Amino acid sequence: MTRYILGRLLATIPVLGVVALFTFALLHFTPGDPAAIIAGDHGTAEDIAAIRIKLGLERPLYVQLGIWVGNLAQGDLGTSLFSDHSVTSLIISRMEPTIALMIMTQIMSLLIAVPLGILAAWKANTWIDRVVMIFMVLGLAVPVFWLGFMLIWVFSLKLAWLPVAEYRSFSYGIGTFFAHIILPSISLSVVYIALVGRMTRASMLEVLKEDYIRTAQAKGLAQRSVLLRHALKNASLPIVTIIGIGLAALISGAVVTESVFAIPGLGRLVVEAILHRDYPIIQGLILLVTAVYVFVNLGIDLIYGYLDPRIRY
Repeated sequence: MTRYILGRLLATIPVLGVVALFTFALLHFTPGDPAAIIAGDHGTAEDIAAIRIKLGLERPLYVQLGIWVGNLAQGDLGTSLFSDHSVTSLIISRMEPTIALMIMTQIMSLLIAVPLGILAAWKANTWIDRVVMIFMVLGLAVPVFWLGFMLIWVFSLKLAWLPVAEYRSFSYGIGTFFAHIILPSISLSVVYIALVGRMTRASMLEVLKEDYIRTAQAKGLAQRSVLLRHALKNASLPIVTIIGIGLAALISGAVVTESVFAIPGLGRLVVEAILHRDYPIIQGLILLVTAVYVFVNLGIDLIYGYLDPRIRY
């Protein structure tokens, strides 16, 4: 097991290296001159030349790449072109709202999606199954931004139960934190609930047809025990896989959700960086997301071994 983990960790190095190379190319192969963008419409040729010297853009490409990789190895992601702040510090300052939103969305989604999937499989081809599947289809079809605006309109403007937007950390109190995070979490979790719920239902349907399930039922075991202890555990591998893959939906959805609810997280930072063509921030966020994906996939592979002892690394 230890050898497998070390091998997977070493395998991440070339993956991150290739991603780093492509992110570096963003600055040099996308249309537009970063120096001209920073100088603005009224910038003179002398201003642009001075900015290019400050950014090191006049140096040969291989020299710029070597400097950037060297800084990256030291944890230096560069400096924002517009705010003149460290990209690392900007990302760290925006992490808390995004992490809070992701955790709340994960908890809410799993607490709803897995029981709904189990219920739909248990009551397959009944009205309960059809109602759950309609909800799942709607969850995949409804745009995240539209749902966010509808939640704001109903619960914030019409009923005045919850604040309209913004983010409040735990330092403001648990009640204030949940009041500000609940609507964004619901908006972001609907798609995730649909993904996990449909996979849970499909996996449970396959397992419930197995002979050992019929044997457990014939022995008189309670239906709850059959569903949770026998069926769910053996159906969990595809569910764990879709949970990891579903992070893509969360990360991409966070960009929209944070913009709708004015949450100052990494999603808003992505939008601001793209609008200003702040390439160092875009590069840093791409590397961060890639690293998260790599380690999430590693974690999923390790969970496989725990859930299914037949898997040997």
